[in-house]
Amino acid sequence: QVQLVESGGGLVQPGGSLRLSCSASGFTFSSYAMSWYRQAPGKERELVATITSTGGSTNYADSVKGRFTISRDNAKNTVYLQMNSVKFEDTAVYYCNVLWGFRYYWGQGTQVTVSS
Repeated sequence: QVQLVESGGGLVQPGGSLRLSCSASGFTFSSYAMSWYRQAPGKERELVATITSTGGSTNYADSVKGRFTISRDNAKNTVYLQMNSVKFEDTAVYYCNVLWGFRYYWGQGTQVTVSS
């Protein structure tokens, strides 16, 4: 079955960096676009970034453009989110996501807390 496991979250100071990873299994990873979402307390889940199956194209939410970078390693079945110049408002649980078999799959999430 499809499994997504996020890691790499933690506590980071404003202006700092963090790299999130999402390890995927149960499907042909290299054939599917992958996305990162986040959900802050009291807010709806929002799309952060998307990468195509080959990694040739990416898209970002305006709020993270120029600071975050999504990438993937199809040999390792892993998608990454490099977070630079983080801000207080980046505090959230971050989830990776795939649309497979007409259904969205989610990992368990990893907490990112930006605090001084």
